[in-house]
Amino acid sequence: MSGTSQGPAPSVDLIRPAVTESNSGTSSTSSTSSPPSMSPMSSMSSSQVAAGTGMLRGAFAAAPLAMALVDREGLVVSANESLGALLGIDPEVLAGKVAADLVDLASDTRAWHAYREVLRGRQARLRCTRRLKHPDGHSLWAQVTVTPLPAETATEGSEGARGSEGVRGYGGQGVLLSVADISARRELQARLRHLQMHDPVTRLPNRTLFFERLSAALEAESYEQSGTGRIGLCYLDLDGFKAINDTLGHRVGDRLLAAVAERLTRCAEEAGLARRNPGAVAPLVARLGGDEFALLIEDSTGTDQLADLAESVLKALQLPFDLAGQRMSVSASIGVVERHAAGTTPTGLMQAADTTLYWAKADGKSRWTLFDPERNAHRMTRQALSSTLRPAIERGEFALEYQPLVGMADGRVHGVEALVRWHHPQFGTLTPNRFIGLAEEDGSIVQLGRWVLATACRQARRWQLERPDEPPIFVSVNVAVRQVWDSDLVADVAEILAETGLPAQLLQLELTESAVMGSAGRPLQALQALSDMGVGIAIDDFGTGYSNLAYLSRLPVSVLKLDGSFVRGFQYEGEGVAPNPADEIVVEAMIQLAHRLGLTVTAECVETAAQAERLRRIGCDTGQGWLYSRPVGADRISLLMGSRACRQG
Repeated sequence: MSGTSQGPAPSVDLIRPAVTESNSGTSSTSSTSSPPSMSPMSSMSSSQVAAGTGMLRGAFAAAPLAMALVDREGLVVSANESLGALLGIDPEVLAGKVAADLVDLASDTRAWHAYREVLRGRQARLRCTRRLKHPDGHSLWAQVTVTPLPAETATEGSEGARGSEGVRGYGGQGVLLSVADISARRELQARLRHLQMHDPVTRLPNRTLFFERLSAALEAESYEQSGTGRIGLCYLDLDGFKAINDTLGHRVGDRLLAAVAERLTRCAEEAGLARRNPGAVAPLVARLGGDEFALLIEDSTGTDQLADLAESVLKALQLPFDLAGQRMSVSASIGVVERHAAGTTPTGLMQAADTTLYWAKADGKSRWTLFDPERNAHRMTRQALSSTLRPAIERGEFALEYQPLVGMADGRVHGVEALVRWHHPQFGTLTPNRFIGLAEEDGSIVQLGRWVLATACRQARRWQLERPDEPPIFVSVNVAVRQVWDSDLVADVAEILAETGLPAQLLQLELTESAVMGSAGRPLQALQALSDMGVGIAIDDFGTGYSNLAYLSRLPVSVLKLDGSFVRGFQYEGEGVAPNPADEIVVEAMIQLAHRLGLTVTAECVETAAQAERLRRIGCDTGQGWLYSRPVGADRISLLMGSRACRQG
C-alpha cells in the first residue's frame, strides 16, 4: 500500500499532552514519606496477568479496526489482520516496516512533524486524513490516528522490542497506529457538496461555488507564480425572460435555462480549446440566480479574449430554441470586465460587471458592453450627487441666477428666467443638467422646485418694489412634470404668490414640449387652473418634440419658446456665408401660426446681432441668449432693468 498527496490537504488533529516529557519522570529525590504507588498489574497473580495479556493480544488481532503497534523509532512491531486487509499486505510482512510510509505521513510537513512529536512523547495524539493507494489500483481515504501507549502497556506488550528505555507517561515504548477507511463518508460528503454547490435546474456551479472560485483566483498565490496575472468576467442576463416565465410557465422557463446553460458551456469549452496554452482551463460557467449567468476566465489575455467570448455567446443564443415542440428565441445582454487580478476584490469585480451589464441593457439590449472607468466615474458622481441632493436643499447649497428675456422691438428687459445652480462643496458649481434629472428620479424635484418658485417670486416682488415707476418684469420658472403629478402645484403657487405679494401676471411657468403635449387628466387640470389664476404658461424647447400646433389651441398656453437648434441656423455675420432660406421659412411659419393662435414667441440661444435682426424682422417677440446676457445674479439684473440690454462678454 502506498500513499499519495492527491486531494485536499489533510486535516491534522493536534492535542497537547497532559503529561509532557519534562515532567513525566519520577524524581530520585522524592520524599520518603509518600507511599509507593502500585500498578494495577502488581496486585494480580502471574496467571491472571498472562491471561489478561493473552486476551489483549487476541482482541488486538481480531479487532475490526486496522491497528499496529509502532516502536519509538517508528517501525511496526505488530499489525493486526484488519490493517493487512486494508493495506493489501500480509500483516506478518508489515513488521519492521516504517509505519509512516505505510500511511503516507511523510508527504505532509505538518502531519510528519506532529507524528514525530507523538513518537517522542511530547504530544498526546495525532489525527489526520490521508489518501492511500491500494495495490490493486483503487484509492481510498483513510483517517489515521496515532496515540501513545502508557509506559506499563508499552513495556508489557513489546517486551524485548527495540528501545527498552521508555519515557513514563505518553509514548513509553511506542504508539498505537489505527487506520479507518472513510472512503464512503468522503464520497457522501463529496456528493452533498456537489448538490450544495450546483444549480439543480442547469447543473451548473451556483453562486456559492462561483464566488469560492473567484475568491481563490484573486488570491496572490494563484497568479503570482504563473499565468498572466489577469482575470476576466462576462456577466450576462437574458432579455425578456420574465415574459417567457409569465406567459409559458416556469416549467418552460426552466427548460430554456437548461438549454441556455448547455450553449454557454459549449462556448466556454470552445474558448478553452482556442487557447494555445496547454495549462489553460476553460472558463467557469455558473448560474448566479434567476436568468443571470457568469463566465469566469482566469489568466485572461486581454479584452480581446473577453470580447471574442462575449460575441460567441451572443451568436450562440441568437439561434432559436426547440423546447417540447415550442420554438422560441432569446437574446442576452452582457457586461464584460477584464483587469489585473492584483488589487481586485470579488465585490469590486462583481460591482463593475453589474454596472456594465446595466449599460448593455440601457444601450439597447442584445449586446455586450466593456467596462469603462470614465463612464463608471460619471455614474459614481451621479450616485454621490443623488445621495446628497435632499440634504443639500436643507443646507441651502442652491442659488438662483437669472437670464434676461429681451423684447425684440425695444431691446428692453421684459422678464427673466430663473435658473438654479448647486454650489456643491466637492464638485463646485453645478448647472441644472447635472442634477435635475436625478431630482426627478428620486422625487426631490418637488422640494427643490418649491424652493426655486418661492425664491424667484420673492426676488421678482423685490424688483417691483424697488422700481415702482417702471413697468415690472415677470419671472419665468421651470416646472418638471413630476411636480404636477406628485404635489399640489396649484396650491403651492397660490400660497407662494400670497406670501410674496407678487401678482400672478408676473409669474410664468415653463414646461417642456414633451411634458405638455398630450397632457390629460390631472396635469391638464392643473395647467388650466394656473392659467385661470393669471399665471402664464410657456412651452420650453418647442420644436424638438411633437410640435403639434393644432393641439396648442386646446391648451392654456400663452408663450412658445423656440428651441435653440432653430435659432442656430440664423448664425452668420455677413462674412460671405449665405443664410439657409429654409431655416428662416420654417421659423417664420411657426411664428405666424403661433401669433394666429394668440401666442407670443421667444427665441432661445440668440448669440449674434445678425440672428437677432433676422428674428426681429420675421416677427419674433422676445429673445434670450448670450447676446443680451449670460445667467447672472439678481443684482446684475437690477442694473439691466430700465435700459436697453447690453451685450455681455
